[in-house]
Amino acid sequence: MKTPGYIVLMGAAMMAMTTGCSKNEQKHEEAPQKFVMTETMYKGSTFATADEEYAQNEIRLFGKVSAENNNVSQVFPAVGGNVIEIKAELGDYVQQGQLLASVRSTEIAGFQSQASDADANVSIAERNLQSAKDMYEGKLASEKELVMAQKELDKAKAEQRRMKEVNQIYRLKSGSVYNMYAPISGYIVAKDISPNEMLSSNRESAVFTIAKLDRVWVLANVNESDLDKIKTDQQVDIHTIAYPDKDIKGKIDKIFNVIDPDTRAAKALISVPNTGVALKPEMNATVTVHFPDDKKFVAIPSEAVVFDKSKNFVMVFNGKDNIDTREVTVYRALDDKTYISSGLKAGEKVIVKNNLLIYDAIND
Repeated sequence: MKTPGYIVLMGAAMMAMTTGCSKNEQKHEEAPQKFVMTETMYKGSTFATADEEYAQNEIRLFGKVSAENNNVSQVFPAVGGNVIEIKAELGDYVQQGQLLASVRSTEIAGFQSQASDADANVSIAERNLQSAKDMYEGKLASEKELVMAQKELDKAKAEQRRMKEVNQIYRLKSGSVYNMYAPISGYIVAKDISPNEMLSSNRESAVFTIAKLDRVWVLANVNESDLDKIKTDQQVDIHTIAYPDKDIKGKIDKIFNVIDPDTRAAKALISVPNTGVALKPEMNATVTVHFPDDKKFVAIPSEAVVFDKSKNFVMVFNGKDNIDTREVTVYRALDDKTYISSGLKAGEKVIVKNNLLIYDAIND
């Protein structure tokens, strides 16, 4: 039985239409959709304009916190004796003139005896001088004897003044007890005295060291290879293990022209305010020194750079529906800023916050 020709033609036409529709649908499905930033995402994102500036460099130094030398006072025992009482401990804050410790000493008894003798000698010399004057007026003594009596009185008064000054310096009172007082207000940062200890008046080490800690020094080690890069007045950031999130700003105040033979390093001094006495002497500190290069580069926030497949990218924002994925060459990356040597021009705007989310949406 033969199939009518018009049926064959209709079938062929229908197959052609079906095939054409399938191809159009396949092309429609394969066509990529253009990324458009929503208003919500736009408001939640941050942007930065690329600037051209001299690249900043960084060197990390390591050091310690120290009390300022001009704000440190040491207390030595003026006399030897037995420690009978200690009124201050390591870490305590003391006021100027506050009692630190008491020592019973035979030397103090000797000072008291000398002071009494000096007072008695003045009284005797005054009586002798008055007697010499009376005898001189009565022609019973010579002028030489009068002069000698006057010299004896002057000598006795000089010794009396000396003993009074000794008493004032040592703050001596009656008895055999010698008290040590704080010469300045501050924190006790070192203590080398114990109850019932026998102290010697000629000891070389201080029994108390008191320091004002409203300002402190950070002494950083500078290796010989970095000495030509480190200069005074360079800006620094200081971080400590105790306060890792606290960024302390300062500048290099002095570089000591002495190399430590053990560490083979010089010392850089940074004086910083110590708010709340957060920095303690002997704390370890990391000092990041900032200094500029002699070349300019395009600078953007480090958060704006996306690292993927061993390459660096930035998301260049030209509009909500016009965002480019741009490969860039990084010259130097710091904690908060990255310098670009190629791939980005000054004045172009890059996405900072949400850049990784947008990168994945466009490139995946």
